[in-house]
Parts: sequence; structure tokens; C-alpha cells
Amino acid sequence: MSSAKARSRSWVQPVPKEGATDRADAEHTTCAGAGMPLTARVLFAVVNAQGVLVRGLGAATANRLGTGMYQVVFDQDVTGASCVGTVGLSGSIGLAPTGQITVAGRTGIPNAVFVTTHDSAGVSADRPFHLAVLS
Repeated sequence: MSSAKARSRSWVQPVPKEGATDRADAEHTTCAGAGMPLTARVLFAVVNAQGVLVRGLGAATANRLGTGMYQVVFDQDVTGASCVGTVGLSGSIGLAPTGQITVAGRTGIPNAVFVTTHDSAGVSADRPFHLAVLS
């Protein structure tokens, strides 16, 4: 489906049930002690399908370890971080290939993230990706 068709659809959210706002407000206040410390950083990396770091913030290097397997090294320890990845273009023109991505801390390297990419059938495949790390 083209993005123009997707944008033309009218998606309407259901109206919240009675009391839902009060329950959401109560849940919001229960995490008062949680959150990111004042020293927190948002790190990111854009990596092409060959494992080359195209751009980033706090990203030092990226490497392709095998088909659909990558390592992204940052300039700080990311063991307690939250990582989010998406298959996406490393440039600004065209459409990203379809696929899936998983991210996890890199075993034995505290300042690195391990990324795997797959085609739409779930088979390991080289894909460009974007990685965000909240550390």
C-alpha cells in the first residue's frame, strides 16, 4: 500500500470508557520514582545493510557480523539502556525494504548493542536499520 493511500484512510480511535481518564491519571503517578536520570542521553545509529555506520549520536562504530547480524558500539556503557530498532533507509531517498529487527545488549561488550535483521518471512537478511538507545 502506498503511503498516500495510508494517509487518506480515516482511522478513528474509540471513545474512552467512563472512568478511563481517572484510572490513567492514577497509573501515571505511580511511577514517580522511575525514569531516566539527569545524566541520561539519547543515542542513535543509522546503519546500512553492509554494516557501515552512516550517521549517529554517541555511536562509535558498526559492523556486520554475518547475514542479518550487526554490532553497534557506543561511546558509553549501555547495559541498563532501553533499545529500539526499526528497519529503515540509511539515506533519504526510496523505500525501506520490508523486514523485521531485534535488538539486545551485546554479550560481553557493555557499550554495544546486538542487532539482527530478517526479511518479511523471518529469514535472516541484511537490512539497513535505525537504532535508538535511551541510556
